[in-house]
Formats: sequence, C-alpha cells, structure tokens
Amino acid sequence: MADYIYTMELRLTPDQLKGVNLVQDVARAAGLNLYLTGGAIRDIISGFAIRDLDFTIQGNPLKLQKDLEKAGARITAIEEDIRTLFVSLPGNARAEISMARTEQREKTGKPPIVAPATIHEDLRRRDFTVNAMALSLNEGSRGLLLDPFNGVADIEAKLIRILHNYAFLEDPSRLLRATRFAARFHWPLEERTQARYDAAKEGKYIEYILRSSIGHEIAALAHEDDPLFVVKMLEKEGWLEVLHPHWTSAKADANGLAALMKTRQQMVDLGYAPDAGPAVMYFLTARMSEKDISEIQRMIPRKDLVEAWRDIEDHAKELAKRLMGKEAATPSRTWNLLSNSRPEMVLFLAVTAKQQSVEQKIRNFLTKWRQVQQKIPLPEMTELLITPQLPEYSKIAHDVFMLLLDGKLRSRTETLKFLKPFAPPPPPPPPPPRRGRGAKATVDASGAQAAGGKPGPKGKKAAVSPAVAAGKPAPEAAPAKAKPAKVESKPAAAPQKTAAKPAKPAPKPAKKPKHSTTPTRDKSKKKK
Repeated sequence: MADYIYTMELRLTPDQLKGVNLVQDVARAAGLNLYLTGGAIRDIISGFAIRDLDFTIQGNPLKLQKDLEKAGARITAIEEDIRTLFVSLPGNARAEISMARTEQREKTGKPPIVAPATIHEDLRRRDFTVNAMALSLNEGSRGLLLDPFNGVADIEAKLIRILHNYAFLEDPSRLLRATRFAARFHWPLEERTQARYDAAKEGKYIEYILRSSIGHEIAALAHEDDPLFVVKMLEKEGWLEVLHPHWTSAKADANGLAALMKTRQQMVDLGYAPDAGPAVMYFLTARMSEKDISEIQRMIPRKDLVEAWRDIEDHAKELAKRLMGKEAATPSRTWNLLSNSRPEMVLFLAVTAKQQSVEQKIRNFLTKWRQVQQKIPLPEMTELLITPQLPEYSKIAHDVFMLLLDGKLRSRTETLKFLKPFAPPPPPPPPPPRRGRGAKATVDASGAQAAGGKPGPKGKKAAVSPAVAAGKPAPEAAPAKAKPAKVESKPAAAPQKTAAKPAKPAPKPAKKPKHSTTPTRDKSKKKK
C-alpha cells in the first residue's frame, strides 16, 4: 500500500503542513473524525500545485471556530447552511473545513437539503472521481486512503469522469468546473462524461445554476496558475458570460497577468509565499467598469479575497510613497522596508510601479542585492566560532549584510576586522590525563635518571649523587619524559656500568650455618 502520509508531507509546503497539524490537533481535542479530502488529495497524488486544503469533519465544524482562532487561524467566511468554515491558517495557507453531509435535491435550481453523514456518504455526493477521495487523519487509521470510485486510476489515466449520469443536472456548476479542470490539467473528459456534458449544454442546464456556485467559481479563478487561459476556455464554452454578462477575455490585462505570474514564481523561488489571488482578479477585470467589478465582488463568498482586491491599489500606492522617502534612502533601509512589507504588496507593486526609482529598488531587492548575501564570509565566521549556536548570530550576520549593502565594508579584510570583536573566547584546554597509582618513572636510554643522575653525552659516564654512591637509596625524583619505545631495552642494572667507582663497601658478614654445633669450636682449639 502506498504511503500517502509520506507523500502528503513531501508535497505540502511547510506552512500547509503546519496547517494540517493545527486542524488535526483541534479536531482530535474535540473528539471529531477528520479527513483531508477533494482537490487536496487529487493534487497531492497528481503532482500539481496544491492551492487549498480541503478538510471534512464528521460533525459540526462550526463548533471548532473558537479553538481554531486560539490556535492562530483566522476565519474569513462562514456558510452556515452547509456548515463550512473558510480559514486562513498561519503562513497564509488557505483551507476549507466542511461537515460530512448528504445533499438531497428536490428540484433543479433549488438549494439542496443538507444532512450530516459519514465520510463514505459524503464522497458519494461529489462531482468527479478525482475529487471523491479522502485521507484519514485519525488515530488508528491515519494514512488510510478512501477511494470508492477509483479516482487514483483516473488520475493516472488523466481523465475527468463524473460519478453518475445526473451529475450535471443536479449541479450545473459542474459544467464550469469540468471546463476549468480540463483547461488547468489539460485532461480530456471521459467519453461518457463528454456525452453528458454535451447533453447538459444543449439542454441549457446552466440556467439553473445557483448564485452561490457562481461566486465559488469566480473565486477559483484567482488561484489558477494560468488564469487567462482558463478564462479563454470558459469564454469558448459560453460559461464566462454566466459568471458575469459583461466579462470577456479582452477586458483582462494580458501583459500585466504574464508579468505578475512571472514575478510570483520568482518570489516563490526566493522562499516567499505571496497570495496572488487579489492581484489576479485585479488584472482579469482591469478593463471592466467599477459597477461590474462591484457586482462580481458581491458574489464571492470569501470576503478576505474581496477586501484584499479592493484595497490592493491603495496599499501599493502607500508602499511606493514610502520607497521614495527617507525610510528607503539607503539600500539597507530599502531592504528592511521591503522585507517587513506584505509579499502581496511587493508582488503587485513590482508589476504596477509607475516610478522608475520604485521599480528599480524592488528589482534590486529581488535580484542584485541577493548576490551581496554571498559575500558574507561564512567559512571565516565559523573559524572565529561565530556560528548559529550563538544567541547573537542572526544580528551579527544581519549587520554585516547591511554594511555590505551600503558599501561600508568594501573588502573581505574589512569584513573580518569587523567580525573579530564578536568572536567568543576559545574553549579552555582539556585537563591533563590522570596517572595511575602503579605508574613508574620513565627512564631514558642511559638509565641515569633512575639513579638520580643527569644523562650525559653518548659514550660518557653520567654523574651519580653521593647518596647513591654510598649505597643509600636515592630520593624519589619527579618522573621525566622519555620515549616509551626505548625504556624497555635496558634493565635497572645499567647505572652500575656507567657510575663512578664506588667506595669500598664494608665486608659482608659470614653466613651463619643453618645449624650451630659445638664441634666447630673444638676444631679451633686443636689447631692452636
């Protein structure tokens, strides 16, 4: 069985993975079963960019609102009729948390009757096989993939297939979704699905589409990788006028969109995660009237997207004004200003800036000044023990970078001179090894040190202390360093060969016999 948890962790961005863990912990604390579902599973398996995290809970997710906010999430919209939360997770990751439900449609064009259900029943109500999958995030079954309609096979075959014959009649917005997926993935509709699609188009099922569904489809355009191509495909099928009667691909700013998506990818490569949605909607409706734009904005359910779209020009003008003032008078100040600004504003201003100085500063921020970071002497900092383990390491590295940006450190020598005062003192030397109790003093090749004398030149006798000459034991001397390999070659008798002639020792007493007898005395008397 495939390890889908490993695949999920590998494919999600760090912020998305943190968001999954956050929602998982909140749901587990509430005792609710949680599943990652829909488009998130499809994109994880297929390898396409993961735009949103879709969660399904067996229970009411509206009860988790306060706990999610305490954990750092932000609720951007609520749909109480279907019990769905739209959430902005920490790190700007978008998520949708829905109740597992069934939808019973009594009449086409009317909102469905919603009832709580199990995860298996929830998957049966969905649109396409590639969206009818769920990954368990619960203890005991974590990593289990639920795929009742064999969506993985359709992903491998690159086909879009409806679940049943009445899919487009039940929800006409699936006609727009099928076109949008075909344009995004470049996947064709499965044969039976294409036949039902054509029949629904001929039968004008689209006339029964719900207004709320239109708003969801408009919002989905904001997060496409090639939004203009998707808009053109919708226009070709006749669905763009369903979203708004005055909307055409000609009213979009094609050049602005191309520059926006290119700059967005550049920022992503540098480690930023800007939400390009508001800017995409700005360029897609660039040549529409204010009235038409307001009508489109009122249909979108995600109010955070709408607010960011409305305010994007004003925020960009404010940032441009700051970039032309004293706050950005030097490269280091400009860097700090742009680093602390919202990535979305930097992205939008990089494409729409009218002042050449502002445009140049943003270009330097994204390209030229990044190369200056490579001049920070990291190997030399390591030699000076200025490493990330130091609490002040980040500040030191930042200060060096700022001075390099402003040209105040012009060479590596000047940089090292600046860094040396921050180097911590070297660690103390290790303590000397402890000697064992039975360790003996080391003796040199001549053996003179063991006898208390000093080693002499090769071939000469070494001097010996009077005490040793008199036969008395020499005082214990401090051990001397010697080469261990040569110590074992000579025994302790060597000093006698090199020592000066000793004084004549006293005569040794005669050994007493083991048994003293009287006959010995008698023999002496006889001799006399």
